[in-house]
Amino acid sequence: MTRILSRPYDQHAADRLALSGFLPPIARALAARGIQVPSDLEQEWAGMLPPAMLEGTREAAERLALARERHQAVTIVADYDCDGATACAVGIRGLRMLGITANYFVPDRVLHGYGLTPNVVDIVAARTPKPDLIVTVDNGISSAAAVDRARELSIDVIITDHHLPGAELPRAQAIVNPNLTGSTFPSKNLAGVGVIYYVLLALRSLLRERGVFDAKTQPRLDALVDFVALGTVADVVKLDKNNRILVSQGIRRIRCGRTHAGLEALFAIAGRDIRTAGVRDFGFAVAPRINAAGRMGAADTALQLLRSKDHVEALRLAQHLDALNTQRREEEERIWAAAREQAHRQLEQRQRPALVLYGGDWHPGIVGIVASRIVEEFYRPTIILCDDNNMMKGSGRSIREFDLYAGLQKTAHVLAGFGGHKLAAGVRLEPNQLERFREAFERVVADELGEQPLTPALLLECELDFQQASDSAFLQELELMQPFGAGNAEPVFASPELTVVDRSPLGYSGDHVRLRLKDSASGITLMAKGWNMATAFPPSSVGSRIRVAYTPRLDYYRGVASIDVGIKDWQPVAD
Repeated sequence: MTRILSRPYDQHAADRLALSGFLPPIARALAARGIQVPSDLEQEWAGMLPPAMLEGTREAAERLALARERHQAVTIVADYDCDGATACAVGIRGLRMLGITANYFVPDRVLHGYGLTPNVVDIVAARTPKPDLIVTVDNGISSAAAVDRARELSIDVIITDHHLPGAELPRAQAIVNPNLTGSTFPSKNLAGVGVIYYVLLALRSLLRERGVFDAKTQPRLDALVDFVALGTVADVVKLDKNNRILVSQGIRRIRCGRTHAGLEALFAIAGRDIRTAGVRDFGFAVAPRINAAGRMGAADTALQLLRSKDHVEALRLAQHLDALNTQRREEEERIWAAAREQAHRQLEQRQRPALVLYGGDWHPGIVGIVASRIVEEFYRPTIILCDDNNMMKGSGRSIREFDLYAGLQKTAHVLAGFGGHKLAAGVRLEPNQLERFREAFERVVADELGEQPLTPALLLECELDFQQASDSAFLQELELMQPFGAGNAEPVFASPELTVVDRSPLGYSGDHVRLRLKDSASGITLMAKGWNMATAFPPSSVGSRIRVAYTPRLDYYRGVASIDVGIKDWQPVAD
């Protein structure tokens, strides 16, 4: 059962925002997200934190400038997911714009493991030309042994990453990571693609200082911001002010048709209108197809797509990614069914504060997605493991009340390795350590959250009737709050009493439902969509009285805007 709570907010900030002209419901929603004054909503480049503020960018820029001057060979080592793929594409394209040609290598997680390892260094070193410099994107902060191996082979390394550091930092020529201990950079939420973008900005600035470019001749790195926006949204990092600027600028660029061939092809293959591109398109249509390539062992295909300048080739590659995504969904459903059954069996034995699930033949590239679905249904920190080269390998997802990375630190004595964030992490362990790890992990979670599992909470802004929800001024101000995502949740409002006027199925599966809802007080009727709510609203629900937790949106179909009510939760009105 979901807990319905009022979202806390700063009343003084809400009052200031209302006095500046915002409608009261919007002012309250903004104040709840830390917005103090209208300027906090700035989405122009001028509001972005300067590259010089991010520690390590100067050192990285100086080493890259040396590589440019000496025509040295550079190889980018990237993670396989959407953040890593876009970071790699930004790095390759950006370095080329700045006069450096770079190759790339994306480790296969099954064959090579995650990120920069000594084995990956050996593979890259054996290539022609042998790199003088390796640049990691979206990985590397835990690669101390790999960097030492690179030093043995006379290869320099620049680490660009955003994951939390371990006890030992790599002995690299430069490390750029906003989450390093002691970093004063205000935006700790940069994705991997955001970090490499900052390095490119710093390199361009350095080259201007040295007279290579001036303000007129310098390359337009903003041409890469569509990739930065996609990777940032895909990695579900918090959309603080800095990230909101990057995402907003990227979306603007896409909407006006100034995007790369690969993204244009992905929008086309997903049936999404590029003219109304938004965060939802990134999260539910574009990013899953890029992620599918890495998850299904074809990460290079995604890089080929993102690097492509030919629209015909891009469309062909996008079709291939679409087919891989279909395979991924089929495999996901198989693993999901088995993991869900296992979770139910474990909880029938006894109440557990966390879940550790294992399937020998589960796909290592898909267990993370399934872990997210398990958390969504059971609302417990969850680790899902599979077999991998005589080891167990897995992915974990958490709930907002539990710091997964900190929890895994307390179980490190039974793990072969781990890394990640507060809400997502990867683990490795010896097969004979499964039960020890399960016991240790459950104990850590119980110590922090208690033995009884928590229930998810839905935070509501305030009550909003359909007259307000359909007001053009309100909807315009709601648009100003975008882009919505992690740390900037789409506002959810409580409705007054509504009547279900009509009901029809939605989608091919029949799991979703479309309702016409009438606000009894104002007499206004709006169209609503309930995802996975077809059972909750059978045909017999027509005529019933309900209240909903909802988000009003402008829905664009063939260029025509209409008001759409997205139902988050509901309850019947008692007679």
